[in-house]
Amino acid sequence: MSDVSEGRLHEGALALDCDVVVVGSGAGGMVAVTILAESGLDVLVLEEGKRLHAAVHGKMRQSQSLRHIWRDGGMSMAFGTDGTPAINVTMGVGVGGSSMVTGGVCLRVPEGILAPWSRELGLEELTPDGMDPYYREVERAVHVEEVPVEMQSRSTQLFGEGAAALGHPIRPLTRNTKGCNGCGRCNFGCPEQAKMSVDLSYLPRLLAAGGRIWSDCLVQKVVHEGGRATGVRGRLLNRPGRKRGDRFEVRAKVVLVACGGLHTPVLLKSSGLAPFGSQVGRNLTLHPGFRVFAAFDEEVRGWEGAMQSAYTDAFEEDHVTLMSLFIPGSVIAATMPGAGPKHHARAATLPHIAMFGAMVHDEGPGVVRRGIGREPFTTYRMSKKDRAAMYRGIRLLAETFLAAGAKQLYLPVLGEDVFSPDRYRSFELERVPGARIECSSQHPLGSCQMSRSAGEGGVDPDGKLWDAENVFVCDGSVIPTSLGVNPQLTIMAMATRIAQKLRGRYRALARRAA
Repeated sequence: MSDVSEGRLHEGALALDCDVVVVGSGAGGMVAVTILAESGLDVLVLEEGKRLHAAVHGKMRQSQSLRHIWRDGGMSMAFGTDGTPAINVTMGVGVGGSSMVTGGVCLRVPEGILAPWSRELGLEELTPDGMDPYYREVERAVHVEEVPVEMQSRSTQLFGEGAAALGHPIRPLTRNTKGCNGCGRCNFGCPEQAKMSVDLSYLPRLLAAGGRIWSDCLVQKVVHEGGRATGVRGRLLNRPGRKRGDRFEVRAKVVLVACGGLHTPVLLKSSGLAPFGSQVGRNLTLHPGFRVFAAFDEEVRGWEGAMQSAYTDAFEEDHVTLMSLFIPGSVIAATMPGAGPKHHARAATLPHIAMFGAMVHDEGPGVVRRGIGREPFTTYRMSKKDRAAMYRGIRLLAETFLAAGAKQLYLPVLGEDVFSPDRYRSFELERVPGARIECSSQHPLGSCQMSRSAGEGGVDPDGKLWDAENVFVCDGSVIPTSLGVNPQLTIMAMATRIAQKLRGRYRALARRAA
């Protein structure tokens, strides 16, 4: 069984032919292409990033992982407008895409969010019952299991004690793991290869079915004529992000774009497949996220245990989900206030620090435009409801830690020192401008959202681009609304559905191309 072909090792121009070419190898693209390969189609995947084996990634230092697998070293930005914070958007780049840099959380969309897709958006097949078989297929493939309570870190346990005291107990998360020992570094490479990212769960199936995959291939254009795509063109890279002179061209009967919520719209726009008035690049949601650190008298050692193990959706009516996490100590220390000896003293308290996060089930919207070169320029504006949820989430985190006995709080507010309980209670958080809030996102969604008409979204209910006959989109950009929970499982389930729909209509597309 052959492995991945590396574009950086190829000399000269490259020309290939296939039935279906897939741009991107993350949770959407890898799942869809595997299903198509197992159906007997000649498929080819093109991935901009490198091929980094999970065993190698698992031995890397965090700084190495950021350099090799995280796009822009984890520093991509969505620029806030009208009182919205600047949002750090983290994404993966490599064979496996962002599935390599997640905490492994796999949750189905709550029925209260999924049901309106059919009832209000006219996407008649996207009901809880309609999506169930796709969810079940993915859950089996990536081994979704509940995180054992004994794998919770002391950081999570402390938050859980506070949550129980306030009447909103946390519950276990489900993740795509097999043989996890709770080392706490899921998004920087699993030393045990226990996180079943798509490079471990789907790539072997793709290769066994005869599928081909090339890394180090930057697709710059979908080639099309008369409303039909004929393939893609681009450049080979000698390492992620650096151009080489050698070009490639792939001729295909069908093009499947799966570059993610920020880069899929850019490729479509660069290819002339988003005419004036198109919804491509609009309707972006991000699940803006925040964290609160809390210092306790006891030694917490929050890095011991699963990185993400528990959550509560008790505040969905407030558009807030609270979720456990513990990021590397070096990252925590870098965000602590102070400088010099003062900062050193604060960082020395790290063993006593607990952490929990919140994310907003947002309305947005954001817009993805073509930036300089090949990168997106993303702007994002929170609605009034989103901003209220942001402050509500930070309050919930802080007050839950205080209920657990925290002695100090570190809020995600730029320019503020550590908070004692008394200082926190008198602090007017809601009067802090959005620009001063530290905010991040791991879930760019909806920028080519699925819709019943071209005036409402970028793709039709089967994932086909409204403005091209044989171009499909298969990643987080097609998700119709913000989800309020981590989207990985839903992206994979949607990819399964789109692939099965495409498989059903492929013969007709192939006849027209002949």
